[in-house]
Amino acid sequence: MSQVETVRQVFLANQRFYEAFESLDIRRMAAVWQQDEGVQCIHPGWSRLTGWRAVRDSWIRIFNHTRSMTFQITDTQVTVEGAVAWVVCIERITVLVDDEPQETQVLATNVFVRPEHHDDPSEERRWLMVHHHGSPVFQRPEESEDPADQ
Repeated sequence: MSQVETVRQVFLANQRFYEAFESLDIRRMAAVWQQDEGVQCIHPGWSRLTGWRAVRDSWIRIFNHTRSMTFQITDTQVTVEGAVAWVVCIERITVLVDDEPQETQVLATNVFVRPEHHDDPSEERRWLMVHHHGSPVFQRPEESEDPADQ
């Protein structure tokens, strides 16, 4: 498989993660994660969660308290080193709060692995998430793109 095709597969795995996030469906979210004790997740403002059970429970809490969430993913950079890949991107998130859209930005790092062994040999080897880390983006005035903001 070419490097270009591998990068495309990782990009699509990252896209599936955000589609699962927007769906607010734990089954879809579970399908994109490797489900073992080594996975980790750091939501903005949260402590590190380790192990699939803790990570899954965090998604359930988020989904149970969210009516609507949409993502616009920008500035995506994909890096692949063998069976490990990571994606760094900006999440432009819109949520409804009291029926009013609220927007925020998060800098995210998503790490994927391509497991060597599968229980089902007919199943295609696909990239699975093992780590998600989101940090809020706070833009200093000198970094603003609009000179009127300075």
